[in-house]
Amino acid sequence: LILLFTIMMKTTLSVLISGVSMATAWTSQSSFATSTSASRRIATSIAANLGDSIEFAKYEGLGNDFILIDDRDKVEPSLTPEQSERLCNRNFGVGGDGVIFALKAPEEGDYDFTMRIYNSDGSEPEMCGNGIRCFAQFLKDLGADAESYNVNTLAGLIIPVMNSDGTITVDMGEPILDGPSVPTTLTPNSEHNSVLEQTHSCNGREWKISAVSMGNPHAIIFVDDLENDIDFEKDGPALESDTSAFPAKTNVEFVQVMAPDHLKMKVWERGAGPTLACGTGTCALVVAAIRAGKIPRPGNEGVRVTLPGGDLFIEWREENNHVYMTGPANLSFQGKALLK
Repeated sequence: LILLFTIMMKTTLSVLISGVSMATAWTSQSSFATSTSASRRIATSIAANLGDSIEFAKYEGLGNDFILIDDRDKVEPSLTPEQSERLCNRNFGVGGDGVIFALKAPEEGDYDFTMRIYNSDGSEPEMCGNGIRCFAQFLKDLGADAESYNVNTLAGLIIPVMNSDGTITVDMGEPILDGPSVPTTLTPNSEHNSVLEQTHSCNGREWKISAVSMGNPHAIIFVDDLENDIDFEKDGPALESDTSAFPAKTNVEFVQVMAPDHLKMKVWERGAGPTLACGTGTCALVVAAIRAGKIPRPGNEGVRVTLPGGDLFIEWREENNHVYMTGPANLSFQGKALLK
């Protein structure tokens, strides 16, 4: 895989990355024109001798970063899971937590587009909260401007709404509380056949786990101190891959209550590992916190959730049982990947 990036800044910078090496030349002002001309000739020569290429745009939502591909003329992603995994490699590829494809809407149903995503390990999740905000901003930047989009996902219909302040609010739908539907094999111990702070042993420790699905599974664990009460790099992957409790594996959220309207979390994402933000996880942990009596149900202002990459605001509405997530999504750069 050889990649050619064009990074859109005040000054255009061309960087050529090979699968095994990267050379960067810094030149004086007097030799800049000569160096630029030579670089262009090399890039043109390489491009002429390589195989298929694909244009991409890189977006991030609170540091949770994705490679976006415009496949609106297709019904299936133009890259394989293996190609997507290589593209996500931060040393030998573009780098990202996943590759998101904007696809045709299905013929049946009231949809505008379809979203598919491959994680950085090549696996395919049902949905991604930060990813769908990036997806909506990508559509707007492509010219498919609208106040909202009806998006077909593996988790069902998801509706992102473009706000006047530049943020995006996503109707994430209803949380799934039924234990077997999450899915989890932990014994239900609360209403709606749900799992709420159920005890479970993993990695040599006993945990109190709440299981919630937002179209994908989440294991939520409340702690007194995020920095001292867990061994994040060991406990995260151990719980993620504990198929005795979560047969489809799970996203893992460790949560500290900071105030009645403020939560702080760290996330170990299924198929991606530690990330700076997780939208579906943020929604799931707010639902779990309210159900467990950790915080009261908030009004329209929502609950502020602080993630390593910044803040999201989550509202769980009583009138329709839907969860709403509000946060940013930004373009980082765009370019072309040349695939041999």
